Amino acid sequence: MSGRGDPDPASLSAAALMALEPQAARGPRELASLAERPGTTATRKRGQGHEIREIRPYVEGDDLRHLDAAATARSGTPQIRGFHEDRERSLMLIADFRRPMLWGTKARLRSVAAAEALVIAGWRAILSGGAVGAVVLSDHGPEVQAPRPRHRGMAGVAGLLARAHGDALRRARGGRDGQRDLAPDLAAVARHVPRGAGMVLATALDRPGRDLDAALAALRARGPLRVLLVEDAFETAPPPTALPVRDGAGAGWADFAGLAPDRDRRAARLAMPGQEVRRLATHRGPA
Repeated sequence: MSGRGDPDPASLSAAALMALEPQAARGPRELASLAERPGTTATRKRGQGHEIREIRPYVEGDDLRHLDAAATARSGTPQIRGFHEDRERSLMLIADFRRPMLWGTKARLRSVAAAEALVIAGWRAILSGGAVGAVVLSDHGPEVQAPRPRHRGMAGVAGLLARAHGDALRRARGGRDGQRDLAPDLAAVARHVPRGAGMVLATALDRPGRDLDAALAALRARGPLRVLLVEDAFETAPPPTALPVRDGAGAGWADFAGLAPDRDRRAARLAMPGQEVRRLATHRGPA
């Protein structure tokens, strides 16, 4: 499926993506779940807030700008104001719409599954009071939309994903672009991610290119990263017998029995502090 009410497994519409809000509301809040994971990079939550939460004794390392003069005078020891943190934080959704993502054998294309899962994450961030932006990686080059809050932010993200996916399909059918590697574009995208923002990257990691580990590290340096590994049913449960194939070298036969264990090893290798990995089956609905 490609969103509620849309039977085309290759189609994405902004309206169908916006309609995923009720489903997102039933799950955990996205920014909280990302922020609570341990990482390798220390990040500051956005702002100190304006509402005073407490006045407490000074401890080494406290910001002296928050010293409360009146409380200090009354107690005779330095007293510090504590504030409620600002709640608005940013989440960047990174969608891989390069040509290797534009296929599927069951239910929907891998690119459609990626977009729907990202939108669910985006809605959960918006419902947590955050702001959401998006990056689309295609063979035409990256497109970036800065984070925006509330439903206006999600409308912009849904519109970008639907338009860019349609463009990617048209260009692939027309053979208008060469295929791009993933790693260089991810490294370039890192510069557009606000420091401290959470990120969700949906990709199948085809054509990773050189220095993928360095590109992922550049993203983690900006904030916590979740990688959604998009997997078609053919990859996780391939046929037990060899199949006829045709590529640039001609026709032949190929055995795909090693695909499933390879996907298991890849997921295990990618999981590390500051980088959560989830596997996303295209034949299941977005969750």
